[in-house]
Amino acid sequence: MPEFVVLEAADGFKSQAYVARPDGKAKAALIVVQEIFGVNKHMKEVCERWADDGYIAIAPQYFDRVERNFEAGYDVEGFARGKEVSSKLSFDDVTADTTAAVAWLRENTELSIGIVGYCFGGTAAWLGATRVGGIRAAVGYYGRLIGQFLDEKPRCPVMLHFGKEDLSIPAELVDKIEAAHPEVTVYRYEKAGHAFDRFSDPHAYRPEAAALALDRTKTFFAQHLGFAK
Repeated sequence: MPEFVVLEAADGFKSQAYVARPDGKAKAALIVVQEIFGVNKHMKEVCERWADDGYIAIAPQYFDRVERNFEAGYDVEGFARGKEVSSKLSFDDVTADTTAAVAWLRENTELSIGIVGYCFGGTAAWLGATRVGGIRAAVGYYGRLIGQFLDEKPRCPVMLHFGKEDLSIPAELVDKIEAAHPEVTVYRYEKAGHAFDRFSDPHAYRPEAAALALDRTKTFFAQHLGFAK
């Protein structure tokens, strides 16, 4: 059964995290990083999807540092609230809470650890790869702010997904990421905009691109987290 656990960062801040576990033996662990809408119903379902695939999936409530138990929907009000809260959170704090999630996993399992993030979480996953020890593979979906951290070198293999019709992430930015980090695997998807993997949102979801990205992500994690897909 899914549950909430407490994470404690190096600065002493305590936050909650949502944890979903597979029914059988787990093959690896994943830190699942939220969008700007918090660990809402959709992100819990994302964790459960990963658990169904054999992972222990943990989603830290990064926004606890600004507003505890923050959740928002995918409407104009929800976007405005999410943007406001996320603007008050530093990526140094995000990195601290990612590190706390790694520590919790190390205390509770010996499994290999990966990280996957969406939107806001795509950038957080990039920083998990560049700043946090103990992560063996990172995948970022449409991380708009990765361009601010191109001088940082990943410490583990990284895969990034972008939609070609994402109005918030111009092709030139993706070009810069690829040029700065040829060691990173970058995919661009036709007929896909921002949040194309958000399966609970029919306005954003693009099933074909989402299925292809998910299959590539699963193969990537199988390769780098030490198990057969």
